[in-house]
Amino acid sequence: MPTFLTAPTPAKNPATMQAIVFDEFGGPEVLVARELPAPELRPHDLLVRNASIGINRADLYHRKGTYGRAFFGDADTMGLEIAGTVIEAGPLVQGFSVGDRVMGIVGGGAYAELSRIDYRMAMHVPKGLDLVDAGAVPEVFVTAHEALFHLAGLQAGESVLIHAAAGGVGSAAVQLAHAAGARVFATASGNKREAVLGFGADVFIDYRSEDFQTVVAQATDGKGVNIVIDFIGAPYLEPNVRSLAIGGRMVMVGLLGGSQGSSLPMDVVLYRHLQIFGTVMKSRSPEVKQAMVRRFAERWLSALEAGAIRPVIDSTFSLADAAQAHRHMEYGTSIGKILLLPGCTEH
Repeated sequence: MPTFLTAPTPAKNPATMQAIVFDEFGGPEVLVARELPAPELRPHDLLVRNASIGINRADLYHRKGTYGRAFFGDADTMGLEIAGTVIEAGPLVQGFSVGDRVMGIVGGGAYAELSRIDYRMAMHVPKGLDLVDAGAVPEVFVTAHEALFHLAGLQAGESVLIHAAAGGVGSAAVQLAHAAGARVFATASGNKREAVLGFGADVFIDYRSEDFQTVVAQATDGKGVNIVIDFIGAPYLEPNVRSLAIGGRMVMVGLLGGSQGSSLPMDVVLYRHLQIFGTVMKSRSPEVKQAMVRRFAERWLSALEAGAIRPVIDSTFSLADAAQAHRHMEYGTSIGKILLLPGCTEH
């Protein structure tokens, strides 16, 4: 009798997954691993098996209760960015297929083995970029591009002051500004000098021992810089404004130093024709986020592939060690991104 070979049955996508949750707001110790149902795919979604998950300061605020029990579009669990492999695609997805390596921004739900992501907020991982490393790209580089180019309109030959330049968004902003032909002033603690200069900064300022307004004034013959990218908030407001040149633009990206007790020199804003912007990705509509991702991808994915810009990774932790990863971010000693790794995934 002839022998017939039966094709193997395709493996079904898992019904459950490991994810990080918290039952009450608080310190890192509230984070626990738990078995949850796998995400349900919507028509525009990709289902991604995560290779790496980027940790963002917004995750810390989420854990502490700053946003309450908010739903950000994809899941009510935390996490904003992922990189991994597509294992399923919804019927309205365009440009992505099962097996593709992707990275992108999600509206919650990144701290898990699987995440769903609207394909319009996903990007193909460029050839030559490690899939785990790609988890350090989406949130920080998209945010940096939005601040520097879409809002502030940075042009080659201009100068920019970037605060917190060793952090995730800061290190991305230094690289993008340098690649665009700008003169880059960067602040960070002195022990991070070599790293920040390696990102492409032209002038490093140790915020603990130097006054950045004085350094900028001396280095620009009193003219100031064209752009300031600020993550600190109130304590830096006045010296930031006084560091801007005529027609200067400042973009507020964070409030690490708080929002109270600042003084805005209105006369400087008025007579120097200054512009001040604020941007926060987490609270933007899906349509706005999609446009932000598209703008970054169109300009910079080729630079990522060529190695002209690169993700900066401080450290990695297993998914189950999310609490330890949060503590590490809170210590403030990291340079670049902290990643969670859900498991042993080929990359």
